[in-house]
Amino acid sequence: MTEALSLVQRLSAHPDSRCWFVSWSPNGTLLASCGGDKTIRIWGKEGDSWICKNVLQDGHQRTVRKVAWSPCGNYLASASFDATICIWKKKNDDFESLTVLEGHENEAKCVAWAPSGNLLATCSRDKSVWIWEVDEEDEYECVTVVNSHTQDVKHVVWHPTKELLASASYDNNICLYKEEDDDWECRATLQGHTSTVWSLCFDADGQRLASCSDDRTVKIWREYPAESGQDLSWKCVCTLSGYHGRAVYDVSWCRLTGALATASGDDAVRVFKEDETANPEEPVFSLAAQVARAHNQDVNCVSWNPKEAGFLASCSDNGEIAIWKFQEEE
Repeated sequence: MTEALSLVQRLSAHPDSRCWFVSWSPNGTLLASCGGDKTIRIWGKEGDSWICKNVLQDGHQRTVRKVAWSPCGNYLASASFDATICIWKKKNDDFESLTVLEGHENEAKCVAWAPSGNLLATCSRDKSVWIWEVDEEDEYECVTVVNSHTQDVKHVVWHPTKELLASASYDNNICLYKEEDDDWECRATLQGHTSTVWSLCFDADGQRLASCSDDRTVKIWREYPAESGQDLSWKCVCTLSGYHGRAVYDVSWCRLTGALATASGDDAVRVFKEDETANPEEPVFSLAAQVARAHNQDVNCVSWNPKEAGFLASCSDNGEIAIWKFQEEE
């Protein structure tokens, strides 16, 4: 059996600017992209082709760095270098700006919804992670500001089922947060990367976390029973090194197949598969497919479709999105 990553379509998404991030809607039918042109674009399929259905503009004054769909698929949150978070509400085939969340002192770098849809996490170059509570009236209230990193916080991601939050930073560390007595606090700091940690993702059941870094590696962390009975215990069980020629900017773990995709500054998209016969305490991942010139500039993001196995989107500094199909060939 060999694996292949074949190109389905290329989209000129954010011409003359960077495309920073792509995010699939929970049902996998829409793809949101954001870029240096201050816009968010919503892509949908017509026939066999992906086309731009909506352009969300006037929400931000500067680059839009990340977008995230709510678990119900009716809301989209965007994080911008203008230090704000915009919440958009889906209305039929359109989107309206619902509210703007302010408070970060510098560029907002990422936004993520908790699995319940009742919490939103944001992070910024101001070194802080904010947690917001959302009520039935679509009112957002900041309930906690955590300052556990010493540098720019690049990424936040929630555990797929629990209210556990992870963040990645320019300080080379990963922090894990849980709520304790109505207050969120850092309960574990994962150290191992030797440079900026750009992105994080949990596997399907949330027992493992993948991190990627400027140090050109991907690390797999696994949860263990906490020894102290109090804090969380996560240990690095695997490091993927020697595959990437430059920084690894994003990592995405397919919830359907377990395949791990990476986006790199060396212009490549790679897919790794796990050896299912290996000891889970010492997992083994091997390179299953790669496209060396996936884009002609840095690849900023990779994202697996949540409903269609092997369907992958990537985006690049050249403003482009590529849609790929990863499949096993007999």
